Amino acid sequence: MRSTGALGFRRTALAGAALATALGGGAILAACGAGGQDGAADGPARLSVADSYIPLPPAGGMAAGYLTVRNDGGPDQLVKVSSPGAGSVTMHRSTASTMEQVERLDVPAHGALQLARGGTHLMIMGWQKAPALGEELELDLTFARTGTISVKVPVKELTYRPGQS
Repeated sequence: MRSTGALGFRRTALAGAALATALGGGAILAACGAGGQDGAADGPARLSVADSYIPLPPAGGMAAGYLTVRNDGGPDQLVKVSSPGAGSVTMHRSTASTMEQVERLDVPAHGALQLARGGTHLMIMGWQKAPALGEELELDLTFARTGTISVKVPVKELTYRPGQS
């Protein structure tokens, strides 16, 4: 009788181990399938650019660039900005006391990334030719998921603010 009890215990233990393995594997598969592709559950990002402008820099020097990236899809990140008309374009974030260069900027799903005065903005350096009012500078915005979008950004008066007359 003793050996039958041990055999019954072994069978129960094996059945319990098999059940635990099956349940554990199912939980792992469920975790892997739940949004594990960088927001792919939201679909691809659908980006557009609006309100872009560059205030005329003094004496054609370093300039700031502002724009809004609207997103009607899944999340993305702005990872690089370049221009055939400038030596370099970098992304910066301003606080009350500092300005720091950043490597990437989040573009939230179904939201917007706003580059505006006093906050996140572009710094444009090494112009091929001095900018003039009304001219446009091409900016190539590279996103992690969407790829590169080229936009023409107008040079405006130093005091220009979008949405104001």
